[in-house]
Amino acid sequence: MSARALPLLFLNLGGEMLYILDQRLRAQSIPGEKARKDEWTDVDRKRVMNDIITTMFNKKFMEELFKPQELYSKKALRTVYDRLAHASIMRLNQASMDKLYDLMTMAFKYQVLLCPRPKDILLVTFNHLDAIKDFICDAPGILNQVDETFRQLIETYSCLSAGEFQRIRQTLLVFFQDMHIRVSIFLKDKVQNSNGRFVLPISGPVPWGTEVPGLIRIFNRNGDEVKRTEFTTDGNYVTPQREGSFDLYGDRVLKLGTNMYSISRPVETHMSGSSKNLASHAKENIVPNPLAKEELNFLARLLGGLEVKKPGGSETGFRLNLFTTDEEEEHAALARPEELSYEVINIEATQEPGCRAELSRILGELEVAQPRPASAVKGEDLLALMDAL
Repeated sequence: MSARALPLLFLNLGGEMLYILDQRLRAQSIPGEKARKDEWTDVDRKRVMNDIITTMFNKKFMEELFKPQELYSKKALRTVYDRLAHASIMRLNQASMDKLYDLMTMAFKYQVLLCPRPKDILLVTFNHLDAIKDFICDAPGILNQVDETFRQLIETYSCLSAGEFQRIRQTLLVFFQDMHIRVSIFLKDKVQNSNGRFVLPISGPVPWGTEVPGLIRIFNRNGDEVKRTEFTTDGNYVTPQREGSFDLYGDRVLKLGTNMYSISRPVETHMSGSSKNLASHAKENIVPNPLAKEELNFLARLLGGLEVKKPGGSETGFRLNLFTTDEEEEHAALARPEELSYEVINIEATQEPGCRAELSRILGELEVAQPRPASAVKGEDLLALMDAL
């Protein structure tokens, strides 16, 4: 497992989340002069996007994220995105949040699978950040936050070897391996089968720095080429004209990670049979996790910079529906397997007595439910850490 995969996972999933929210907010926006008090306007859309991006690229949050660490469970990361999606006046029901997370994860899983080289995962990340910068092009303060993260990525990953990038790619694929959610866009484009598994192409550009298949060279012990043999391939391969730019600005060449929702079309998700069968294996949601305290420690550090915005005064939170109608959203909520639903743990990294007491209660329940591993974080240590934040 790579200790450098978490920032790439978070930023790419976050980029996909922003693509989806922007598309849905645009679809539901009403011109300002015609909108009722409870309806979305384009001003509301920009405010939501700015608030979420500001929170997502918070300096303190990024410092914690970039520390070398292993990936945590899907449940722990899902909690972070639940908190991030509600960092503005927008509110999502459980079914819409489930659908949002399904779309995010399946999109990035497809991108990781299609990367020509493991290192190209970094280009996918840059494509997401380039698009995010377009969302906030008129907000220079937020733009500086994103650029700072860009520089951190370049500093952290530009010196890694091809082998380390391969470890990162394998770590991400292990994280996604049991997720087989069918997405209408992928099904219509015939890049996903009815069982939720992706169809990988056998044609197209080969990885930068490699040659088109079709030639075997044989060398002697001195390293001299002594024979060539050609063979035919089933695929139609081409050599890429140039490598994508790994600089702060530049042509990434690779299109993976760009906004596939820029052309408006409905997107539905469906639980495949194999994913439904995973319900019996998803006991981490109900059976105590030996690493639960480490995950609470992780969440306490990360969520310290993610504050849910509470509408002030007479302002009300706007609800966003990722389904076509409210009836579809209600049906999805009822049809969702109970084992695959997520219960959000809200942890405020503050020194409020109520928060400390609640966290102590959670840690106490975990202590009773599961014997403490030798490496577990003590509850008082966690509270001390939170005091220091």
